[in-house]
Amino acid sequence: MNNEMTIDEQVALLMQGTEYGDEKMTQAMANELRERLLEAKKENRPLRVYCGFDPRTSDLHLGHTVPMRKLRQFQELGHEVTFVVGNYTSLIGDPSDKDKLRPQLTTEEVNHNSRTYAEQAFKILDPEKTNIVHNADWLSKLTFLELINLASNFTIQQFLTRENFRLRWDKGDPVYLHETFYAIMQGYDAYHMRTDVQVGGTDQLFNIITAARKLMTFMGEKPNIGIIMGILPGTDGEVKMSKSLGNHIALLLEPSDMYGKVMSIPDKAMGDYFRLVTRFTPAEIAKIEADLASGELHPRDAKMKLAHEVVSIYHNENAAHEAESAFVRVFQESKIPEDMPEYTPKEGQTVLDVLTNSGLVSSRGEGRRMLKQNAVSLDNTKLHDPFQPFPGSGVLRVGKRKFLRVL
Repeated sequence: MNNEMTIDEQVALLMQGTEYGDEKMTQAMANELRERLLEAKKENRPLRVYCGFDPRTSDLHLGHTVPMRKLRQFQELGHEVTFVVGNYTSLIGDPSDKDKLRPQLTTEEVNHNSRTYAEQAFKILDPEKTNIVHNADWLSKLTFLELINLASNFTIQQFLTRENFRLRWDKGDPVYLHETFYAIMQGYDAYHMRTDVQVGGTDQLFNIITAARKLMTFMGEKPNIGIIMGILPGTDGEVKMSKSLGNHIALLLEPSDMYGKVMSIPDKAMGDYFRLVTRFTPAEIAKIEADLASGELHPRDAKMKLAHEVVSIYHNENAAHEAESAFVRVFQESKIPEDMPEYTPKEGQTVLDVLTNSGLVSSRGEGRRMLKQNAVSLDNTKLHDPFQPFPGSGVLRVGKRKFLRVL
């Protein structure tokens, strides 16, 4: 990918995976993006592009990377990308996708999460081409009078018509005044950096399209263009990827586990994954989908292409090849892995003892659940009783992807 692409090709790539919920808005943003790209080319300058990341967790999953992937596309086209660590907005907590009050983080929690967040982000972003800034540097200096002037651009009704606030209002749950500050603070971020383009998810639609554009216009600047990304579904293919729902694919997974997780997603979710988390171009994705529709490409093979791509991004090409080979060996040829951890049980240990002490399961409760679900076997013989003495040596398997050689 390079900046020799035509303007129309750049617009198609940069709008890939966007979702506005309104076709007129989609077209308006595409048109504004085209005009801004032409303007920047005429002025021989890069676009100023940013996305804000509130470090509310240090354990990132694939869903967190969707806006980062879009930032990387802007980088590869020669534009200036800024990664804004929301260490000030995090103190409030974004209410955009929540129907209840979000807990406020301490400064210490934010600082810890910020460090690990950036480290994982550079698996996607080019560190030499990424500006990292912290919005506390300017938001903490706003005076009360300046905040009043900014807030005068909005009505209480605008906030109460937002679905998350409306749900709480209708249920009689409190909606706190400080939660309305979040959109104003984010809008001021865009103004402070004189942003051309702001990237965010559909949960940021109000903050970007309404708040930021309104504030930038009020402050005498050309409004930013909102690149609003669709939300990545979890491995269930139904709802937003979330650690709390257990449908996530963590960035720190081992290659074989990451490959297997991607292979577990339903076929219907593949299009979202190709558009939101891979390096494939619109033309390449269109070809994959056309081949799937014609039957020339089997869904399993398309998913293997997807899994290979994801693992190669977060590990490397060799790791992706090895993970693919292991998957084929275990799942398609019904063979056990060549390499697996080993464990020697102590005398008198039960099945549950071996499962937990070896690390195959994270807790005794999980071990009991897996046994109850008929998901534990020793040399292909199912085990059910957690308290029976461990039968003997062999290959112990839990679920589809966990193996242990018991000596």
